[in-house]
Amino acid sequence: MEFEVIARDTSCGARRGRLKTAHSTVETPVFMPVGTLATVKSVSPEELKELGASIILGNTYHLYLRPGAELVGQLGGLHRFMGWDRSILTDSGGFQVFSLARISKIEEGGVVFQSHIDGSRHMISPEAATEIQMMLGSDISMCFDECNSFPVTRDYARESMERSVRWAARCRQAHTAPLQALFGIIQGSVHVDLRRICLERLMEIGFDGYALGSLSVGEPKEQMLEVMENLLPQMPFSHPRYLMGVGTPEDLVEGVRLGVDMFDCVMPTRNARNGMLFTRRGSIQIKNSRYTRDPEPIERDCTCYTCQKFSKAYLRHLFMARELLGYRLNTIHNLHHYLRLMGEMREAIQQETFLKWRREFYESRAD
Repeated sequence: MEFEVIARDTSCGARRGRLKTAHSTVETPVFMPVGTLATVKSVSPEELKELGASIILGNTYHLYLRPGAELVGQLGGLHRFMGWDRSILTDSGGFQVFSLARISKIEEGGVVFQSHIDGSRHMISPEAATEIQMMLGSDISMCFDECNSFPVTRDYARESMERSVRWAARCRQAHTAPLQALFGIIQGSVHVDLRRICLERLMEIGFDGYALGSLSVGEPKEQMLEVMENLLPQMPFSHPRYLMGVGTPEDLVEGVRLGVDMFDCVMPTRNARNGMLFTRRGSIQIKNSRYTRDPEPIERDCTCYTCQKFSKAYLRHLFMARELLGYRLNTIHNLHHYLRLMGEMREAIQQETFLKWRREFYESRAD
């Protein structure tokens, strides 16, 4: 993996970069659609390409349980398995272990847990998480870490952070795939000083990129921004900066302002399946009865396939009838909205007009 910063807006922390992997060149800041089970729900790889996606995310925990990393590896790796020839980032599964699984015990060796699918018992260690991601063959892998919920005591946040650092060192030691990057994850809950200690220790170990984990997990937005404002300037300038699992369009804008390069979130795809559609003026609920006879597209100036071909009345009909096409069309629009947003921010950074663009972004949502 190669990464370089190619433009900066000196009025803030926003930066434009270029990340090269074995499979594609990724222009940053970038939003990564989430393909948890080797698929971005309801859309095909070709549709993702048409939308402009250059990198997507897969999940170690889910793919380990089903269909199994060995099977994916035997079938040529995740790219060939899912028919996607651009970049893939796999998260380590840490968040899913702590949020989905019925945890039996956290040990220094790893986490013993029960599958949320069938209740079977498993253990994932830092070494196992690293090996699974190498078998999957992703372009970027993540260290296995312990994710904190909110709230959590300061004492436990410190204990958890220190364990995550020890696990990160073991991941670094176990990682032997020369074409796969490995990112470290900064933990410490909302405690800025603990986050700084974690970052310093991860930098001593040395990783290809650095991520902020365990944010947008219930803490007030002000505390999330405080962590970002304090940590992002301390993260290595020459390495990609990844904000995990975040978030709303506003979160992306503020993250870019502060210097984030990479984002992922299930929001555009999950909300699409629940009938929430993103627009420049905010979000709408397509099931609302006001759209029953509405002949207009979701957005008049949107160039996505959904807006070019279909009315809100039709999309509401599909959603109310639970027709699969409705989920597909909603997802296409929401992903287009997010990816277009990132493209506009990259251009604004290039022109050093990001703060002007940001002001107009918020003004359009206040109309």
